[in-house]
Amino acid sequence: MDKPLKLAIAGLGTVGVGVTKIIQNHADLIATRAGRPITITAVNARNRDKDRGVDVSAYQWVDDTAAFADMDDVDVVVELIGGSDGTAYDLAKKALGKGKHFVTANKALLAHHGHELAALAEDNKVNLAYEAAVAGGIPIIKAMREGFAGNAIDAVYGILNGTCNYILTEMRETGRDFKDVLKDAQELGYAEADPTFDVDGVDAGHKICLLTALAFGTKPDFTSLEMTGIRHINATDIAFASELGYRIKLLGIARRMNGKIMQIIEPCLVPKNSTLGTVEGVYNAVHVEGDYVATGHLVGLGAGEGPTASAVMSDIIDIARGYETPAFGIPAKDLQAPKWVNIGETVNCYYIRLNVLDEPGVLAEVSAILRDNKVSIEAFLQRGHDPGQPVPLIMTTHESKHKNITKACAQMENIKSVLEKPCLIPIENIK
Repeated sequence: MDKPLKLAIAGLGTVGVGVTKIIQNHADLIATRAGRPITITAVNARNRDKDRGVDVSAYQWVDDTAAFADMDDVDVVVELIGGSDGTAYDLAKKALGKGKHFVTANKALLAHHGHELAALAEDNKVNLAYEAAVAGGIPIIKAMREGFAGNAIDAVYGILNGTCNYILTEMRETGRDFKDVLKDAQELGYAEADPTFDVDGVDAGHKICLLTALAFGTKPDFTSLEMTGIRHINATDIAFASELGYRIKLLGIARRMNGKIMQIIEPCLVPKNSTLGTVEGVYNAVHVEGDYVATGHLVGLGAGEGPTASAVMSDIIDIARGYETPAFGIPAKDLQAPKWVNIGETVNCYYIRLNVLDEPGVLAEVSAILRDNKVSIEAFLQRGHDPGQPVPLIMTTHESKHKNITKACAQMENIKSVLEKPCLIPIENIK
């Protein structure tokens, strides 16, 4: 058996501890599968004395993560710190520049600096690997880069944030509003104390940027991403969506359209019996459409110690086996800056909720605005009758241009009887 592959692990949080446990508990199994032992040489974390439930006393403790890049007895640097810049970015550049393989679960780092780091890895003939950065235990990076490599990809989309999916599921099952369910998610550890990255779509946005790059051979470009979170969705929307035969899901969508690429994060109505409509709780799901494979659908836990550590280990074992694969499926020099779709020109059916005073003439005003903006109504729904009091008015539309429907919503917001900003959600009639 060949000499051991030696690791330095930066970050001993949930995932770092999980990786350490796998290496300790499955040493013989891993050595057999990888063709060589995989060992840990050095570790780093903020607090040296913290009880993490795993023994790291046999490993060299390094206070400055940058030192990993200069250690002769380190072959792979495993970065589990997080953050798009700062320590993680500096470590990635130095490690790759010194000829160390780099494995990371850091989707933000790659969404912002993926092209630069991929080129640096190739220049130094080492791997930049990030299976754990997207959808946790779902092997979507390998599937896109290897399993679907013979296909021209038309679209990749899915549920990429388990926190949001949990919140939307709980809202539907309990009838409670967003803020109440978010509080529960925080208490259960599904959401951070500051949930911004999750509920505003940033986390899912980082992930769809990487899938876009893999699907279409483009440079990851977070700055060009259209992004909407789930804060504006309430229990009324969840209930009416269900009545209409839909579930509301936060989707990341990358799609080829007339030679351009659409890249977006937004909540959507999807049919309740569709493959994505049935994915509940903290689970993630990714759907890939290719010209020869037709469709592929992968579902699994998107976060947590076990699934994410498992994904990290899959990259490490690939390196031990000697696999060499460009980070985004093609050489970094061939990644293109894409032409992005003008979202305003895209066409969808839409769900609209208005909170209005129940009084004569409101429906006529709303209908006139939609007519003037070339938006055709498919259906109106209103439950209850309470003159002079707020009531929800629900509409679904036929296919309309995004710029037309958003203009109409802005105008409806100015109607005296409309009490708050309209809630606008696209309808994705996927199977």
